[in-house]
Amino acid sequence: MPDDRQRIDRWLWNARVVRTRNTAAALVVAGNVRVNGVRVTAPGRALKCGDVITIALRAGVRVLKVTGVMPKRGDASAASLLYEEISERAASGLKEQGLATPAVEVPLRGGRNGHGAENG
Repeated sequence: MPDDRQRIDRWLWNARVVRTRNTAAALVVAGNVRVNGVRVTAPGRALKCGDVITIALRAGVRVLKVTGVMPKRGDASAASLLYEEISERAASGLKEQGLATPAVEVPLRGGRNGHGAENG
């Protein structure tokens, strides 16, 4: 594989998105990763600089733009140079434009009859 490309499972591990390479491969095989909007299910799929990766994790969805590849896994500061976080930038851009939706409080329904505690 050329020096400007890297397997997606290895890149996710090198960028410290996940703790182990096996976890990265399982994430890809499960269909939780998209590259440039297309679902990827092969951990050997090659990435290159400029690709945009969307990853569905337990903590939420992350959107990252690949800015580099490394042959070996480095420390956290080196890993942060491999990508640009797009999901945070998009969210802050929406807030600046006043387009972000405020959180809506949903009343909880409890009990067997579906009425809240305030209704007795």
